Amino acid sequence: MKTLKTLFVFATSFTLAAFAGVAAAKHLSDKSVNDRLKPVHSVYVEGDDVPQVANAAPVSNEPAGPRAAGDIYNTYCMACHATGVAGAPKVGDAAAWTARTANGIDAVYSNAINGINAMPPKGTCADCSDDEIKAVVDHMLENSK
Repeated sequence: MKTLKTLFVFATSFTLAAFAGVAAAKHLSDKSVNDRLKPVHSVYVEGDDVPQVANAAPVSNEPAGPRAAGDIYNTYCMACHATGVAGAPKVGDAAAWTARTANGIDAVYSNAINGINAMPPKGTCADCSDDEIKAVVDHMLENSK
């Protein structure tokens, strides 16, 4: 009986090893190895046949025109100016904005464009134009009366 058990274990082990060998052989085939080792790109030198690729117009990340002040405010400014983070004047707080505009609207524009205290230049909208920032300031003032 012990011999039969040993024979069964041996036969099972041999069968499993054979299947594992088939899987390993497939994994180690020349094609499989070459596919894994081929370069991810090619360098062409003068005289090489260079494959042609379709030429597409470059995609621009630039906005088509000025963005709406409300959209810019909602995307870049609301996090601080809706809650008053780090002393930012809250939209709707007329007294806070009156104090900011005491030195004139140009001073408020300058602070918004160049940054002041904890606010970085242009807030968090690094790709906003100066005119867009001014429009956002006007938007916040209009909503703080």
